[in-house]
Amino acid sequence: MKPASWLTMITAFIVMQSTPLQAADEPEVVTEVAVETGKITRATLHRYVMAYGLVEPEPAINGKPAASSKIAAPIAGILTQAFCEEGQAVKKGSTLFELDTRAADALVAKVDVAVEFAQKNFARKQQLNATDNVSRKLYDEAELLLQAARKDLANAQTQRELLRIKAPLSGTVAAIHFKVGETVGLNMALADLIDLDRLDIALKIPSQEAISLRLGQPVEFKLGTTTGSRPDAQPTQPGKVIFISPQIDPLTDTVLVRVSLNSGSGMRPGQFVSARIAVEERSGRLAVPVESVVSRETGSTIALVKGNTAKQIAVTPGLRDGKLAEIAGDGIEEGMTVVTQGAYGLPAETHIRVIK
Repeated sequence: MKPASWLTMITAFIVMQSTPLQAADEPEVVTEVAVETGKITRATLHRYVMAYGLVEPEPAINGKPAASSKIAAPIAGILTQAFCEEGQAVKKGSTLFELDTRAADALVAKVDVAVEFAQKNFARKQQLNATDNVSRKLYDEAELLLQAARKDLANAQTQRELLRIKAPLSGTVAAIHFKVGETVGLNMALADLIDLDRLDIALKIPSQEAISLRLGQPVEFKLGTTTGSRPDAQPTQPGKVIFISPQIDPLTDTVLVRVSLNSGSGMRPGQFVSARIAVEERSGRLAVPVESVVSRETGSTIALVKGNTAKQIAVTPGLRDGKLAEIAGDGIEEGMTVVTQGAYGLPAETHIRVIK
């Protein structure tokens, strides 16, 4: 072998032997993970049943009449007058519509003549009876004739009054379904009347969750859908559970639950709402921001911060209420600092750099 080749091999061997020695002399690189932190606090947490439903007029309940009515025609006829319009507030007993009264007016006039004749006939019989110039039979017949005529007049006037359709409750005319001049059939709805001060919310609750419900439980609701466990895209309104159906709908496996709605809420029948019902309250519980709890198949952990080091410890999670999650475990106390953003994927123990 040539001397140059030996020289090359010796040089390469020296380089290979010297490289680990140089790396051992370099300082160890400490990895820092940028994270955000929060505090362990004590809080009152709630468990909620989430549900969706519609705003509806109150049904007849607890001895109160229903808050809505379909104004129907008691007899068939032609609509000749409308004394209301859509959106108008009306009082109970006020006349809303009138059907054609010509035939009824003619009948009342005819029966009224008969009553007048019967009254005059009975008056003559009374005069004759005072002087014993009339038989008892003729007197009784005249009296019965007058009574029958008066009864016929009352019936005719009642039929005439049925043509004037009145409001069964105070409320707002929500819709009118016929125009003047149109023929209305028996029991056909002329209009919808709703008392907007007496509305509630009808919720459909899964039967398994309905087990936790009780009358009087507080409810928060808002228009539209909820985001997460706490609705905050829209302002919420308060209510309470006022009715829980004793039956389960076999088609949907849900229970009808009604929630009170304060007068002046501004809501309207048919609006879609999301709601949450507080079914449990736990006070004085240790809680952390929800993002600080990391759950895996092996269990849940949080990363406690001491100085510039974060160390994972096992915890038992509990209720989640909005942005807080209940925790329990050894060695955790109120006021301790935990990693929030960046907790997922942290090693069991690592150096950190707090950015917030």
